[in-house]
Amino acid sequence: MAKRDYYEVLGVPKNASKDDIKKAYRKLAIQYHPDKNPGNKAAEDKFKEATEAYEILGDDQRKAAYDQFGFAGVEGMSGGQDFSQTFRGFEDIFGDFSSVFDTFFGGGGRRSSSGGVRQGANLRYDIEIPFKDAVFGTKVEIQYTRNDSCPTCKGTGAEGGSGKKVCPVCQGSGQVRHSQGFFSVASTCHNCHGEGYIIEKPCHDCGGSGTQRKRQKIMVTIPAGVENGKRVVIPRQGDAGPGGPGDLYVFLRIKPHEFFERQDLDLYCAVPISITQAALGAEIHVSTLDGKTLKVKIPPGTPNGKLLRIRDEGVPSGGRRGSFWIKLMVQIPVKLSRRGRELLEELAKTEGENDSPKPIPLSEMSEQ
Repeated sequence: MAKRDYYEVLGVPKNASKDDIKKAYRKLAIQYHPDKNPGNKAAEDKFKEATEAYEILGDDQRKAAYDQFGFAGVEGMSGGQDFSQTFRGFEDIFGDFSSVFDTFFGGGGRRSSSGGVRQGANLRYDIEIPFKDAVFGTKVEIQYTRNDSCPTCKGTGAEGGSGKKVCPVCQGSGQVRHSQGFFSVASTCHNCHGEGYIIEKPCHDCGGSGTQRKRQKIMVTIPAGVENGKRVVIPRQGDAGPGGPGDLYVFLRIKPHEFFERQDLDLYCAVPISITQAALGAEIHVSTLDGKTLKVKIPPGTPNGKLLRIRDEGVPSGGRRGSFWIKLMVQIPVKLSRRGRELLEELAKTEGENDSPKPIPLSEMSEQ
């Protein structure tokens, strides 16, 4: 099968910068790496093809020869030779190469910022809270199970008096490198599971893990104004680990309210009024979300759907509050008393009725 042009392989133009070439190769290498595509011969071939292309185009001298003479100019520079120079560049291309593949292939916990010892895993807890509590804030007690430090061995995993020794397989690095043809990949050491050491005499209570399952209760502070789907992070309340505990992420779902809705920091509710209140104007009393009673003035001639704004009665956030919007819904009576009907008929005769109304602009409807 004829070779493809190296620029075509990486999907870059001939005037691509060295950084663009590196980025293109990185993307392909991650996509087609054999560890991500086990048993996929086509993916392995594409990985090798991309690596060969990068070996040439990523080197200024080889790239110049290829640009001038094509494949003939770089014959013998790739394909079956020692690729160690290319793969020494992997760390430069991927940063921490092993961490990239940890993303794809798993690996529990996190590395601590101080070194290679793993921290415990982060935990997630989902909770549903009432609408009012989300607006004004609250405290909620939750219960969950986590891996806590073993009290017998104090988290070391070793029986009292015994200790740890450097893993003879990885020599304390926590990783082993496997060669596959012309490339090599670092993976977590199977002997020490990435810790870099092994326990000679495991703790009889935790079996050497250094942790035990524990049911825990904690109080979670829900801040005022929190939105649906947000999370509250509680540091160091996740699983315990040699490098310290992970964090607990509490994800919030907000239960809808029967009467109130929210948009940003504003609260909305709909209030029914009679046709006489709408026509003549009136004062009504409206309850707010936090239980206060507000006296609200309805102006004469209020149309159906009119919005009234009450400032500083909305959602509190950052020392301020949004507005409270009241949507006035004019209720048409379904049943009328005889006297009520007589009065409305008299009103119709007095004010007159238009039996051929003309349409009004939709823009006027949206302004109401």
